[in-house]
Amino acid sequence: MSTASYTVTGMTCQHCVASVTEEVSGIPGVTDVEVDLASGGLTVTSDAPVDDAAVRAAVAEAGYEVAGR
Repeated sequence: MSTASYTVTGMTCQHCVASVTEEVSGIPGVTDVEVDLASGGLTVTSDAPVDDAAVRAAVAEAGYEVAGR
């Protein structure tokens, strides 16, 4: 089990949270996604370490940006 944390910018509402959660959940191997709107925090739990580029691409697909890890 592997966990990685990121900071996502641009989220302003629960719809944003749902969009990011949906896109990141689609990454192969991801077992859980937690998004905190207030802090912009994104925690990704997966079977094996997830590729940072895949997380960044999924967040971008949702319309937001990963500001850091």
